[in-house]
Amino acid sequence: MPAADRLKARKRPRQARSRETVDVILRAAAQVFATRGYAATTTNHIATRAGVSIGSLYEYFPSKDALLVALMEAHLAEGESILERAGADAMARGRDDLEQVVRYFVEGMVTFHERDRALHRVLFEEAPFPRHVRKRLADIETRVVSLVETFLRAHPTVTTRDPALGAAVVVHAVEALTHKLVVHATPAVSVEAWIDEMTGLVMAYLTSGASRPARAPRAAR
Repeated sequence: MPAADRLKARKRPRQARSRETVDVILRAAAQVFATRGYAATTTNHIATRAGVSIGSLYEYFPSKDALLVALMEAHLAEGESILERAGADAMARGRDDLEQVVRYFVEGMVTFHERDRALHRVLFEEAPFPRHVRKRLADIETRVVSLVETFLRAHPTVTTRDPALGAAVVVHAVEALTHKLVVHATPAVSVEAWIDEMTGLVMAYLTSGASRPARAPRAAR
């Protein structure tokens, strides 16, 4: 089977019974991947957890990688929805309050990572992504950075010298910190404490740029 075909669902379920079977298989796959990790999971494990025959599983998904891609696509769609709601809340409730807007953004990122931490870790640390999934992830990041840049340019209390660079730093720093702190959770630290600390970190970065002297350009080598 060509490698590309191993990553695609075989067919879209049209009848309610078929859709229910696919949903059951995907839920089982999420549970097994989260428990066993990517390498130790097999389609037999997933079929057993779902309570279906291996033939029924292969009717819809040709491999465990196809299941993983389906889970990743659903996970990214959920993440987009969460971040869109966070952005809408920020604009509706705290547009003029920079700290509140930053907190909404951090809370949205934490909510995304906090949903099924074990599965999130498998998807982003162990799974081999096909090109179209990597592109979708990159497109989401680009849109989020663009939205943050637009806000930074419009907000009078932001002092970072380069809003485009500042937006990229904020988005990627918050994503990386959230992944490390939330997905690899430290039980002694509450989610609220993470949100407070990351909000304070971003605020310090965005509002202290005026005091940092601009560097001279590097000499050509």
